[in-house]
Amino acid sequence: MNRRTVGWVFLRSLSHWDVPAPLPLKSQCRGHRQRSSQAEKHETRAERSGFSPAATSKYDWIGPPDRLSNLRPIIYHIPENETPLERKLRHLRQETEDWNHIFWTNQNITFIKEKEECVQSQLKAKGLSERDEAGRKRTLSSEEMAVFYKYFLDKNIKRHTIYNREWYRRNFTITLLMARVAVHNVWRILAGRRRGIGREKDKPA
Repeated sequence: MNRRTVGWVFLRSLSHWDVPAPLPLKSQCRGHRQRSSQAEKHETRAERSGFSPAATSKYDWIGPPDRLSNLRPIIYHIPENETPLERKLRHLRQETEDWNHIFWTNQNITFIKEKEECVQSQLKAKGLSERDEAGRKRTLSSEEMAVFYKYFLDKNIKRHTIYNREWYRRNFTITLLMARVAVHNVWRILAGRRRGIGREKDKPA
């Protein structure tokens, strides 16, 4: 694994800050306040990603990677006749995306800050300036940076474990909800066909 690859891995590693608490599911009510909240969330994601899908769009939209979290924001499509179960699934997916974005934003900011402090400290210990005679920024060797990477990982192993546990819990719940939505949709289609057949039989000959 080269230095650039290792650096990228740690940008998706652990946060120096606490892991954000699990986000609760939103209310299932269909009030004006909920609609306004949904619109605000969509506007926030549109600002973060730099794009906004048309109101007539029937698909989920995935934007370019965020400059801080390195994650691609998703704007989920809201079906016109969304069922309570579908809404619950969409809310959980949106909140999981937001939770993930916050975690990795904090993580990456902390990692870059501590990495720079490590480089400056090592250069100072060697009696070297930040830049060489040609004005280029000095860097440490792969072996020296590997020491920092291991230190950073060991330091944050507990937070990483907490994050992974919450990540798996959320994905397991999302998978179950997706299965329930799929079964519900199949049942709704079959029920509609049965009603259609029943109406055909009731028609006079």
